[in-house]
Amino acid sequence: MPYLIDGHNLIPNIAGLNLGDPDDEMKLIQHLQVFSRQVRTKIEVYFDQAPPGQTRTQRFGRVWATFVSQDKTADLAIKARLTSLGGAAKNWTVVSSDHEVIREAERHQAQVLSSQDFAGRMGDQEKQAEDTSGDKWNPSLSSSEIKYWMERFQRDDS
Repeated sequence: MPYLIDGHNLIPNIAGLNLGDPDDEMKLIQHLQVFSRQVRTKIEVYFDQAPPGQTRTQRFGRVWATFVSQDKTADLAIKARLTSLGGAAKNWTVVSSDHEVIREAERHQAQVLSSQDFAGRMGDQEKQAEDTSGDKWNPSLSSSEIKYWMERFQRDDS
């Protein structure tokens, strides 16, 4: 299920991220890229207060980031996106802890996750990826196996 995310609402809930960091948005996008690859879904994240001339939507793999102009808010952009989705909004999950955004998501029958719950889900997914990374096949050979194959390859069969 794809996600609509209130970016600045999520940042304080991700370990190591801080709204005071000038690169906080790009750091969140990097976290979301990893998560979206792991769960194989599309993510749309919205950020308030884009500097003049920086209003845009940009794709980062499965993550689409919308930087909303200073005269609007991410909340309004998320509400507009839900409206544009129409009946398909029920197939999306909205991530926010803002009560107005949550009410709008529920009105459109979208699923809702608080920013804290989504951050926990992201952390669980990262931990699961770390836990399984040690289970990968290790193609290294023992010294006796190397000796065996070296003897086979060096043998002159003619």
